[in-house]
Amino acid sequence: MTNIEQYHISKAPYYKAQADEVDLYQAAYDERLPVMLKGPTGCGKSRFVEYMAWKLNKPLITMACNEDMTASDLVGRYLLDANGTRWLDGPLTTAARIGAICYLDEIVEARQDTTVVIHPLTDHRRSLPLDKKGELVVAHPDFQLVISYNPGYQSLMKDLKQSTKQRFSALIFDYPTAELEAEIIAKETDSSLDIAKKLVKIGETARNLKGHGLDEGISTRLLVYAARLIKRGIAPIAACRMSLVNPITDDVDIRSTLNHAITAVFA
Repeated sequence: MTNIEQYHISKAPYYKAQADEVDLYQAAYDERLPVMLKGPTGCGKSRFVEYMAWKLNKPLITMACNEDMTASDLVGRYLLDANGTRWLDGPLTTAARIGAICYLDEIVEARQDTTVVIHPLTDHRRSLPLDKKGELVVAHPDFQLVISYNPGYQSLMKDLKQSTKQRFSALIFDYPTAELEAEIIAKETDSSLDIAKKLVKIGETARNLKGHGLDEGISTRLLVYAARLIKRGIAPIAACRMSLVNPITDDVDIRSTLNHAITAVFA
């Protein structure tokens, strides 16, 4: 028997709404519509799902997708043990059985022949065939499927099929406004608003370089990392280089540009 409580989020995750995404998601959940979250890396998609699961008081099962993920990783497989073989449900099957929100993060990282297994759960059938087990799992009334991906980063080879996209409602996420992002960083790290605003200014500089040497700008997540290091007593310039420059580029010219921006802000 699955212990449902292990999937409940006991403490409210900090999430600051940017627009009407909370109300829109609530309506989608009330109708049990599958939801797709689209937006850049580190902009708050996963935190939003955690917050909504907490707000709705529903269990949440999360799986980070990757190119080696198989259909069995999602739905389950037979395992050998001392007594022979036994079936072990995968996260998607577990969520469907117990009525959890199943969150598949970065869905396009999975192979397309793997993601098709979610299709029966996203239409009127709301069911999951376990071919290897000879069982049809009818989803619990509370079950909902949520997926996320970064459309600006993925290549055409990794984009979702239209047959998959058109099974979902969708919310578009982006980095917050400068004022809101500074507020989020200050609240998340218990840092001063002045430090948070300076970090946001550096983040904006990097985001302006996207497509001009950077594949991705500096995420809100990385800005939070920098604020945490500064609060720990690390010098701001060193903290920013460690958190905001070194992880995102090896290009000497881009690093020089970012380091100059950091020095200008914190000198």
